[in-house]
Amino acid sequence: MNNIYVQINSIREEINQSFSNTERWLEKDTHLQNYRPQNDGWTIFEILEHIYLTNHFLLKLIEKGYQKALKNINNLDLESELKNYDFMNENLKGIGKHKSFIWNRPEHMIPTGVMSLNEISENLNFQKNQCLNYLDEMPNGEGVLYKITMTVNQLGKIDVYQYIYFLAMHITRHSIQMEKIEGEFYED
Repeated sequence: MNNIYVQINSIREEINQSFSNTERWLEKDTHLQNYRPQNDGWTIFEILEHIYLTNHFLLKLIEKGYQKALKNINNLDLESELKNYDFMNENLKGIGKHKSFIWNRPEHMIPTGVMSLNEISENLNFQKNQCLNYLDEMPNGEGVLYKITMTVNQLGKIDVYQYIYFLAMHITRHSIQMEKIEGEFYED
């Protein structure tokens, strides 16, 4: 059962690190934030809005999973669930790597430009606290007691902890993308 505490702590570190990386992009020069890359992809500003939008919808699923996992504590044997628990799989590792797989995002996760940078910043901070709060509320492995299907990168059914980790890796994936845009911006 000690393994789960290590995993939860690792997820907490990933959440803190990924959101911290995002905060530094919020503070960058507006010319850089609004620079359209040569491949006609999203600007850093648009990526930040996409991160917020994606987090918003992932957190709805995480909330549902969190509630059901806590209900399942009375119906399932947590100790036996944790006995052979394996947090990481290859497809989950790949989520944080930019362009490691094709991801056809839904239309509701495409940035619209309606939000201000300040609104995005405030919402991202709130989302970070939500993630950390879920981890605090499931300190003993409760998050393994409910799984939700995730079709991205053929993940299949993943538990609540894995969903929170997925959210952090999605941010990391886009941080790498923003670094590439910044490199191109300063090359021009």
